[in-house]
Amino acid sequence: MRAAPGLARLVPKPYGETPAWCYNGAVPGPEIRVRQGERLRIAVENGLAEETTIHWHGVRVPNAMDGVPHLNQPPIAPGGTFIYEFDAVDAGTFWYHPHQRSFEQVGRGLYGPLIVEEPEPPQVDREVVWVLDDWRLTRAAEISDDFGNGHDISHNGRIGNTVTINGHVQNTLPVRSGERIRLRLINAANARIFGLDFQDLKPTVIALDGQPVIPHAPADGLVALGPAMRVDLILDMTGKPGSRVQVVDRFYRGLEYRLVDLAYDETPLRDSTPDWPIALPANPIPEPDLAGANRHEVIFNGGMMGGIVMAEMGGSMGESRRNGMGGGMMGMMHGQSIWFINGKAAEGHVLDPMLTLERNRSHVIVMTNATAWHHPIHLHGHSFRVISRNGAPTPHREWQDTVLMAPREKVEIAFVADNSGDWMFHCHILEHQAGGMMGVIRVA
Repeated sequence: MRAAPGLARLVPKPYGETPAWCYNGAVPGPEIRVRQGERLRIAVENGLAEETTIHWHGVRVPNAMDGVPHLNQPPIAPGGTFIYEFDAVDAGTFWYHPHQRSFEQVGRGLYGPLIVEEPEPPQVDREVVWVLDDWRLTRAAEISDDFGNGHDISHNGRIGNTVTINGHVQNTLPVRSGERIRLRLINAANARIFGLDFQDLKPTVIALDGQPVIPHAPADGLVALGPAMRVDLILDMTGKPGSRVQVVDRFYRGLEYRLVDLAYDETPLRDSTPDWPIALPANPIPEPDLAGANRHEVIFNGGMMGGIVMAEMGGSMGESRRNGMGGGMMGMMHGQSIWFINGKAAEGHVLDPMLTLERNRSHVIVMTNATAWHHPIHLHGHSFRVISRNGAPTPHREWQDTVLMAPREKVEIAFVADNSGDWMFHCHILEHQAGGMMGVIRVA
């Protein structure tokens, strides 16, 4: 696989193609599809004018294959090649992207889907993969080069003005009445959170972040994906032949828009939807022992209005400033970081561990979002159970590798630390990561 500058047809004519950064000349990069248990060997060539890496997001890889520059591997120099090799231990929907200057390299188009199929997938009529992204484009349909600016870093990240499915603005998806579709959703955006409303259809969630979950309807009827998150849906096409259903993104109030139309063919596939089993088999992840788990506390803070939120939640603005927190834009203007984990901001990827976890022991991490913004928090090398939100047990105890935390929310996650090494733990709003919301968890 080669990372290099290229052209992408993000928006329709009369606009021209958009200069982007591509894997094998395309955005998204090639879909890598293997069966569970198979071994992948991927030679990555760097055709960029700067260093790069690839992180295999959500895949439980050996530490040396995790793609974090300087922490796990030397970055791939321009013209250089690095070979990644690992087993596909879990079936599910995963993706890949750089971890070097990711706020710009991902934002310019470097990402792609990685699908690991179950030995016996559930029966469906068709499988569809949607890699969702948004782009900040100029009037000439070129990517705005204002990456990493202070406003984006200190607020809710780089939100774009053009949303694409699989690298282009898509108006319709042809469907047929009675059809059953497995829809794999991947959010590759730097910062945009999606909240998809399928209107009259009733999607069923069967997997989150690649991991099977008890089939259920999405909360509040919206399929929510923070950056880096994935959701597998079963969609039964129950509309009439010749009709249309709009899929609408409703996450940001007052900024709703139509993502795509599901357009029914005039000829139905069948008169009623099939009654096939949809539950997925579990992946081989060790179950944490909650009663015997070691407990750890993590507080995320900073950003614009960070001091106010800390004060609301029981801290004081003076205290947070003394600890290097809540500096807001004044901190940015003086060259300081603006986002913090337990009072420390990351500079680069080589960091002293914020936590050291005993290997093969169960651990619970109690996370508090003491900020005014959402944060999708990602742990490398492991999947974890989300066991509570604001003290209330989660109804599905879902396995995830990226959990979306709302402002002022407290979330508990639990997992067995069975993968040795130093692992990144960070916000996947890539501007927040660049602004300091990143740490290292050591498993030893």
